[in-house]
Amino acid sequence: MIRSALGASIGAALVVATPATAQRDGDVPRLLPMPRSITRGPGTLTVAAGSGVAAETPLAEPAARLLIDHVRTARGIALAPADAAAARVRFVADASIKGDEAYRLTVARDGVRVAASAAPGFVHGAMTLVQLLSPDARLGQAVRVPAVTIEDSPRFGWRGLMLDTARHFLPLPEIEKIVDQMAAVKLNTLHLHLSDDQGWRFEVKRYPKLTEVGAWRTPPSTGGAAPTQRYGGFYTQDELRGLVRYAAERGITIVPEIDLPGHAQALVAAYPEFGVLGDRPETGNGWGIFPYLLNPGPEGVAFVKQVLDELIDVFPGTYVHLGGDEAVKDQWERSPAVQAQIKALHLKDENALQSWLIDELGTYLSSKGRRLIGWDEILEGGLPPSASVMSWRGEKGAVDAANQNHDVVLSPAPTMYINYLQSHHADEPPGPIQVQTLADTYAYDPMPKGLDPAKAGHVLGAQMNLWSEYLVTPYQYQHSIFPRLAALAENSWIERPRDFAGFLTRLQPQVARWKRGGVEVADSAAAVAFALPGSRGDTLRGNGVKLTLAQDAPQGTIRYTLDGSAPTPKSRRYAAPLSLASGQTVRAAPFDTAGVALAAPRAFDTGREALLTRVSGELAACPGETRGLRVPLTADATANTPTYDVNIFNLCSVYPAAPLDVAGGFTVEVARLARNHGLAHDVDKVRRHFNVTPHGELLVMVGCPAMKDGKPVPDAPRPVIAASFPLPDPASAPQRQRFTGTLPAMEGDRDLCFQFTSPLTEPLYAIERVSLTDRR
Repeated sequence: MIRSALGASIGAALVVATPATAQRDGDVPRLLPMPRSITRGPGTLTVAAGSGVAAETPLAEPAARLLIDHVRTARGIALAPADAAAARVRFVADASIKGDEAYRLTVARDGVRVAASAAPGFVHGAMTLVQLLSPDARLGQAVRVPAVTIEDSPRFGWRGLMLDTARHFLPLPEIEKIVDQMAAVKLNTLHLHLSDDQGWRFEVKRYPKLTEVGAWRTPPSTGGAAPTQRYGGFYTQDELRGLVRYAAERGITIVPEIDLPGHAQALVAAYPEFGVLGDRPETGNGWGIFPYLLNPGPEGVAFVKQVLDELIDVFPGTYVHLGGDEAVKDQWERSPAVQAQIKALHLKDENALQSWLIDELGTYLSSKGRRLIGWDEILEGGLPPSASVMSWRGEKGAVDAANQNHDVVLSPAPTMYINYLQSHHADEPPGPIQVQTLADTYAYDPMPKGLDPAKAGHVLGAQMNLWSEYLVTPYQYQHSIFPRLAALAENSWIERPRDFAGFLTRLQPQVARWKRGGVEVADSAAAVAFALPGSRGDTLRGNGVKLTLAQDAPQGTIRYTLDGSAPTPKSRRYAAPLSLASGQTVRAAPFDTAGVALAAPRAFDTGREALLTRVSGELAACPGETRGLRVPLTADATANTPTYDVNIFNLCSVYPAAPLDVAGGFTVEVARLARNHGLAHDVDKVRRHFNVTPHGELLVMVGCPAMKDGKPVPDAPRPVIAASFPLPDPASAPQRQRFTGTLPAMEGDRDLCFQFTSPLTEPLYAIERVSLTDRR
């Protein structure tokens, strides 16, 4: 592992906020991640189309090609291969530069010199030079680069991103696109999650049914006729070898993951003889934790070793990830053969059996020159000597493993889980609702607290994980990854004080490069949000509307319009809360000093009808509950909308502070969704409501039942039932429905509670929109 020898004070000195225009002679370039050391020299160098690039060592040839490709995209100018004597940019070998990923980049008046001792260092130097050559939006124009000397090497040797291709299949060209943009910010590890209950994506020639059967599933039912179309896909070994080469040329190693002994339903669907109890399930079509486990007996172990033989033939990297997470042991507990195996091996319990299994496979990998890494559950039965740990349940697993002299990668949820929503905006795509903002991600330090400093060398680095239960399209994958990936890139590259404002300034040109590279970048952090003083009812009762505009991460200048047009850099500047006439629509967006929009415009309608309407993302959880998930209309929906915020343990939503002196009625738009959540031992947390009609009811209540510790409070005041609608038969009713009713006249604001009482054997329900009708 390569660690920076420089202290935090140097990092702090490098944070220089510069305008979003071409860099001037005195500017420090806006680089991301910030280099370990940068020294400004005299003068500048102009690089224009046709400038030559020379690789004076074969080790640098991939980096030279990458430089030309990325500059063509990021700056719109074509550099050209050239001999060293005629080259403006030279890549040269320098054995004095220690570390495979270290480099020295020198810009002088007579040219650029990128020096390294290994291929990854040349790639990182090339990516820094790309940033120097694309500081602004002046595509196609020559760029004047300040003279600098950059000495650089990474803080950690593992700077990773995990892509879950098992829940939803991601085509290889889309993975390559992500790899390109990982390389742009010096990440070096791509972890591919290739198997799970819902799909087996790696071709195993000895066991073809793994992909013939296990790579495909049918969607879960939302009612009506059972779906018959298949969803899935897999990668051939030759395709993955091509991806390995593609990534290696960009300084990125691929770590494959085959998840076991749990998350094995797709495996057992293909080969039930390698399951535990002999039954043959369908490939999974639900999300969560399911009971299917690998048979830990001799046949199952031999099977896994044969799979590993083919896996390591495709992936030449040091590490192989074997999962180990969320393996509920009920099948092992109920199997006489497994119980006999535990007794014969003199093991304590099923957790110890998992540890034994991991050790068997780790020893096998060691005999092949590889190392096993797994999720931190592999600690539970005693950590096998051969294993490294990826800590996802907080940092404790990392601390425990490192203190036992095992190498660790920090990947704690929720901070490093980028499938979580990244803002409270109602237009965020689906995912777990616990919000992890760009600021949250940037604030994380991968060196775990409480670790003995003498064990710090066991921290390999950090990784972000992108689970794809609710990510179907490349757009949705990319929206979750970018720009939060930049925060990981910086924090795993250099140890320095957190300067979020400076980071945002340096992030802006990188966002532009990513977009020119063809990827979707979420604008959630910069997007404008709107807030009213007090409740919406207060506004409806008053004369006019007061509106505050804000951002999660303040950047740029907010500009707004009131005439229905899109805001521009010349629109009115937001400086203080607005006082508006009712019925005006505000459209707002932030702009940098060069007039570039930092987020798409967002709108807020101050009309009475709009103020009386709330969409799903604006509703709240019922008392004692949380809103766990934002889900799409169907499990494999490719549209970003509609989405539904639900708590799968209790189908109850609140319209907060409904103005019942203003609203005389309501319309509720409802969707019926798949009940496809594997809850394992949490199944008892699901609230069952006694349905008094065959398929349950939608209850509309003024106020909500009082709850404590997940249970109704005895003798608490009962809500007022405003309406009760029997739900229709899911087998014949439309998936989306509408219910309309009246509300009792009451003073002031009261919560409206919407409770579904459908049987747990039928699909679940969620609110899409609640529109109140004005009494006026």
